[in-house]
Formats: sequence, structure tokens, C-alpha cells
Amino acid sequence: MATITVFEAGYCTHAGCMALRGAGMKVCRFPARAYLIETASGRFLWDTGYASHFIDATRSGLFAWYRRVTPVYFDEREAVVRQLGEHGIRASDLDAVILSHFHGDHIAGLRDFQGTPTWLSGEGWAATRSLKGIGALRKGFVPGLIPPGFESCATAVESFSRVELPAELAPFTHAYEAPGADGELFIVDLPGHAAGHLGAFVATASGWVLLASDAAWSPASYRELIGPSRLAHIIMDEPARYYDTLRMLNRLHRGGHVSIRLTHEGAL
Repeated sequence: MATITVFEAGYCTHAGCMALRGAGMKVCRFPARAYLIETASGRFLWDTGYASHFIDATRSGLFAWYRRVTPVYFDEREAVVRQLGEHGIRASDLDAVILSHFHGDHIAGLRDFQGTPTWLSGEGWAATRSLKGIGALRKGFVPGLIPPGFESCATAVESFSRVELPAELAPFTHAYEAPGADGELFIVDLPGHAAGHLGAFVATASGWVLLASDAAWSPASYRELIGPSRLAHIIMDEPARYYDTLRMLNRLHRGGHVSIRLTHEGAL
């Protein structure tokens, strides 16, 4: 069965109520996590967390507003490529980097994995790739984080086989089966938060895990159906679909068969 190794690559801070309605104005830390998924014959990196490239790209100019709105704290020792190296894994050892979506805190390390096959939502990338200036900033996309030749290494998950999921993963019924993952990794649409927002069902020895990315920022959101501040809707791709996804996570949680992990789950 697959194993999941969690890496924390920096964090940002924000008032708790922005992530969870009613949580108050206390400033909370929201870690940026990436996940190494290892199956019997494959290694896959889910997102990249923050990296020095993000600090460089948002140091000045228009995109400096990104860090003003959500202050970022990152130490180069936290870079995912460096943490992988401490586990004896090089970028070239990965079968693919899989992007849940294109916000800066999920793609900041892409330049450290230049040339590595990258899987993404083709629909989401089509909606994001040409964004520039204020349009990009409003969508949390920093074009300077995309490495040269990126598209030559990118594969849309929509090209993978779409398969039926086991009954215990209801209400989710279908997903894309990751090639070379021994039937232990399935990529699922979790729409609403960002264009092409994806999650991953991983079959581990202790049971199914859903890497739910930014479908919520606190477990209370899907457990109690409490959304973030309405101000957070400004950065959402489709708020109505976000709440549809949240309700699906609630049903999945109540089913009791799946452990849900959120990228930025903090102390809320």
C-alpha cells in the first residue's frame, strides 16, 4: 500500500476568521504542506509549498501585495527539494509532481523540479496560464513561478483513465487513476476554491486518505459545515461550487472510512 510523507515548507499568517467564520481576529499560522506519495513502484510529489522563488517573485512591485495580504515566513532549509534530499530522493527520482491548483503557495517550488513530469488540471491551467498583472494577483497566481519549458513537461489529468471509485469513498464516485501508481492513487475534482482544484485519494495500509488541498482551511469547516469569511470569496473561483465540495467532504467525513488532510490546516 502507498505511504505518505508530509513536508511543511513555510507558512503564512492571517486572522483566523478569514479561514473559518466566527474564529475571531487572532492571527493564526497556516503551514504550506507538500506530500510525497510512494506506491510500490512510483514516487509522486503533491504540490511544492513555498520556496525562495516565491520570496524573490513577490519582493517588490505588484505581486508584493500577495505577501502584504498574507505575510509569508520561509526558511531555505524548509524547501521541499532540500527535504526530499534529506530522504535520499532527488527531483529526478520522482515520477511526477502533481499540482492541486496554481496558487503561489502550491507552485512556488516548481523551478526546483524543472524538467520533472508535472500533472495538473488541463481545464484549470487553460484558465490560468494567460493571467497577468492584477488579474493574476486576484487569482493568487504568480506567473514568475512557472519555469521555462513548463508546458512541455505538463500532462492534463483529464487524459488519464476515469474510473469508478470504491463505495466507501461516497459521495465521490469517479476519479482519474494515476498512471504507474499501482491503483493506489486517484485524482479527484474538488471544484470551487480555484480553477481546476484537485484532490487525491490515496490507499494506505491504515486506510484511505484524501489529500483535500484547499477545499477547506480547518477541519471544522467540513465537520460542521462552517465556511470561511465572505471576504475569502474574493479569491475563490466559484464560491457556490466551493460549498458544494464542502458538503461532499462533510458526507465523506460522516461515512467514517476516510482520513481527510488539508494543506493549510492550522490551529483553528
